Amino acid sequence: MAETSVLAKYPDYEVVIGIEVHVQLTTQSKIFCSCINGPAQQPNTNICQICTGQPGVLPVLNKTVADYAIMAALATHSRINTINQFARKHYFYPDLPKGFQITQSEIPFCVDGYVMITKEDGTPKKINLIRIHMEEDAGKSIHSGVTDESFVDLNRAGTPLLEIVTQPDIASAFEARAYLKALRAIVMYLNICSGNMEEGAFRADTNISVRKKGDPKLGTRCELKNINSFKFISDAIEYEIERQILLLESGDKVRQETRLWDTKEKKSMPMRGKEEAADYRYFLEPDLPPLNMDAAWVERIKKDLPELPEQKFERLVAQGLTPYEAEILVADIELAHYYETAYKSTPSKLLVNWILRDVLAYCNDAKTTPMHCKITPQKLASLVQLIENGTINNRVAQEVFEEMTKTGGEPAAIIEEKGLKQIGSSDELEALIKGIVDANPQQVADYKAGKTKLWGFFIGQAMAKTQGRANPQMLNDFLKKYLS
Repeated sequence: MAETSVLAKYPDYEVVIGIEVHVQLTTQSKIFCSCINGPAQQPNTNICQICTGQPGVLPVLNKTVADYAIMAALATHSRINTINQFARKHYFYPDLPKGFQITQSEIPFCVDGYVMITKEDGTPKKINLIRIHMEEDAGKSIHSGVTDESFVDLNRAGTPLLEIVTQPDIASAFEARAYLKALRAIVMYLNICSGNMEEGAFRADTNISVRKKGDPKLGTRCELKNINSFKFISDAIEYEIERQILLLESGDKVRQETRLWDTKEKKSMPMRGKEEAADYRYFLEPDLPPLNMDAAWVERIKKDLPELPEQKFERLVAQGLTPYEAEILVADIELAHYYETAYKSTPSKLLVNWILRDVLAYCNDAKTTPMHCKITPQKLASLVQLIENGTINNRVAQEVFEEMTKTGGEPAAIIEEKGLKQIGSSDELEALIKGIVDANPQQVADYKAGKTKLWGFFIGQAMAKTQGRANPQMLNDFLKKYLS
């Protein structure tokens, strides 16, 4: 069912959205020093002279960060700048000890890429990228609501980031969410980012402006900072669209500013005036030489690229899945791995139904994930194989699945222990059907007179007598014989 955007209330307006995503890279060490790149138990313990900005120290680029940037460039069809340069971006904040951030400005790592999404009407759309560049993260300010004090933890300072910036190509909250999901899948498939939005490993700044349809001039944009879920981003965009439209309709102006999203109140709040590039006083980083990306380096990374979401989608559809099924699997790398592991054991078309219907429902209830639940891919494959070879029918399979969620047992052992093996004896089932037909002459007469819905009555009788263990196809065949 299609979502209804707030734009439906204002048919004369359209929204223009551009998104900047910060992707936290999973390298072993930080971007310009040898400190461990990862969480620390205590504040200000995973730091050194370089990432705390001590006087006289020199940064050295972590080569793996550049490797990961190449991977992201190739996966997003971007053009890598053969020579690119680091820059200093100046601003004051307590958790930025140097007083500037090392990033890339006029000469970024790569430009002119794109990410494909599927629009709400099912058609494809290319979201064009302006650039991808490397930079360091800042530290973290911690504010106490009890003592009214603020503290600075520099453990995160120097964490390697890729900033990925789109053109203003996004025309709805739906498209924004689709783009972010597609990009997150890419960096997770590349294994360069955990994709954990709650921990800030994948965070988006969303620039939103509205204008009258047909107006070539972009409206004044507002930036929504660091929203940590797809739903919240969608809700925030919808709110911000209406807020800006109502301002314009009342004759007021939209103020260019950075805003925060209040998830409880479900509204955006002003944070500060939006900075422009001139405010940051960019200049080339004197302590880092230009980075020369030779063709051999890029080719080596290209040769080892893993399968990407687009490629997996095409392969799964070619394997027999519907585009809808493939899209759900591809969007969740762990779910896709679960399916493919099970498929290697039992290449059955039934698998995807069991995964999307039963496994996901079970994981949701149990608050776990497919690869960490009691029903391993191999056990689900065994269950489906037992259905395929006629050992059990679908009704019994549901009972076995339920038992597997409780015990994690093997399906064959559960079937044996509970006596659930399907009754497939031809003589036994034929005698059963004949007995039911003979015992219900009125229903037989009514059926032959045209009340064909009574077919379900006879099948229900047979299933009740066999406790659901009869072979359904054989029951239908014998019933057809005795009711003809």
